[in-house]
Amino acid sequence: MDGTPSSRRLHVALVTETYPPEVNGVALTLARLVAGLRERGHHVRLIRPRQSGRDQAGPDEFLVPGLPIPGYPGLHFGLPVHRTLRKQWSQERPDIVHVATEGPLGAAAVGAARALGLPVSSGFHTNFRAYSRHYRLGWLHSLVGGHLRRFHNRTDLTLVPTNRLAKELLADGYRSVDVVARGVDTRLFKPTRRSDALRANWGAAPDNLVVAYIGRLAPEKNLSVVTRAFSAIAARHDNARMLFVGDGPSLPSLRKRHPGHIYTGMRLGEDLAAHYASADLFLFPSLTETFGNVVPEALASGLGVVAFDCAAAADLIQRGINGCTVTPGDDNEFIASAQALADDRRALADMRARAVASMAHMAWERIHERFEHVLTELVTAHHGRNPHEKRLVLAPD
Repeated sequence: MDGTPSSRRLHVALVTETYPPEVNGVALTLARLVAGLRERGHHVRLIRPRQSGRDQAGPDEFLVPGLPIPGYPGLHFGLPVHRTLRKQWSQERPDIVHVATEGPLGAAAVGAARALGLPVSSGFHTNFRAYSRHYRLGWLHSLVGGHLRRFHNRTDLTLVPTNRLAKELLADGYRSVDVVARGVDTRLFKPTRRSDALRANWGAAPDNLVVAYIGRLAPEKNLSVVTRAFSAIAARHDNARMLFVGDGPSLPSLRKRHPGHIYTGMRLGEDLAAHYASADLFLFPSLTETFGNVVPEALASGLGVVAFDCAAAADLIQRGINGCTVTPGDDNEFIASAQALADDRRALADMRARAVASMAHMAWERIHERFEHVLTELVTAHHGRNPHEKRLVLAPD
C-alpha cells in the first residue's frame, strides 16, 4: 500500500450501537475509522441508536430507537429496525454495509443487507463470551459463543484487530476473517505530556514511583491483580502511589477496600494524555480484550507496561524490550514482573524509552488506509466470491 486514497469512492453504511460522546474503546475506534474514511473522500452514513432524549442526528447520521444496556449505564442497544433499514437502503443503495456491533440493530442491519444483496462486513470488537464469566452468567458462555459465530458468518467478512484473534476465530468456525489493527494518536499520547504539578497533586515527588491502571473499572478487567501487584510493590517502596483513571461498576468497592489509592474518574483528550505520561508503570491484567486501546496509548506515553500475553500486548510488546508480557492467567508471574520492574528503575527507564519508539508504526493514517483497502476489495470481489469459503488474511507485521 502506498498511502494514497483509493480511486474508488465508496458509499459506506456503518451500523453501530455505540458511538461518541459515549466513551469506550469501541466508540472511539469507530469514530476514528469513520473520520479516516471521510478524509479519504468516501461517503459514510452512520446508523446508531439515539443516546438520549436530546440526542440530535449529526450530518450523515440516522438515529434509531434504543434501550439502555443492563449493567452499562449510559449505553444503549438499538432496536431491530430491519424494515426501516431495508427501505432506506433500497432508496439510497450503499456500496457496502459495515456492522460494528452484534446487538439487535446490528442483526437487523445484516438481515437487511442480505435481503438486498449488498456486501456486508462486520467488526469483532468486544469479547462478550469472555465477559459473561465475570457477570455471573457463565452458563451463557456457549450460547453467546454460538450466537456470535452465527452472526458473523452471515456477513461476508469479519474484521478483527489482531492476527492471533483472527486465527482463534477461524479455528472456532468463523468462515471469513481479516485483520484491521487499531492505531494510536502519537501526537496526543507522548512522554512530553508529563506534569510534575499533576504528580504533586497525587502526592508523588519527581522520583517517586507512580503505578497506573487506566480504563474501565469493571469485573472483567481483573483488577484484583492490579491491587495485589501494587501491594507487593508498596511493601518495598513505601512512597509508591497507585493511580486509577476511569469509571465503572467496580469503583465503589475499590474505594472502600483501598481508600489510600488515587481515583481520578474518567479523563479525556490532553488531560487523559497527561495522566498517562505522568505515571511510570502501567498494569493491565485484563484477559477479556479483543485489543485493548490503553496498551498502545500507555506505550506511546512512555510507560513501562506489564500485561498478559494476549490481545494488543501480544502483538505490540517484545517481552523485556519495550514492555513485559506474562503467561495469560498466571497472576503470580504478573505480580512478580511488576515488582521486578519497580525494583530496577534503570531497566524500567530503558524499557520506557523503547516503548515510545515502538509505537511509531501505529499511526492512524496507516489503519485508515488498511480499512479502506479491505472494504474496497470486498466490494470489488462481492459478486464472484463463494460465501462459504474460509478466508484468513493476516495484517502486515
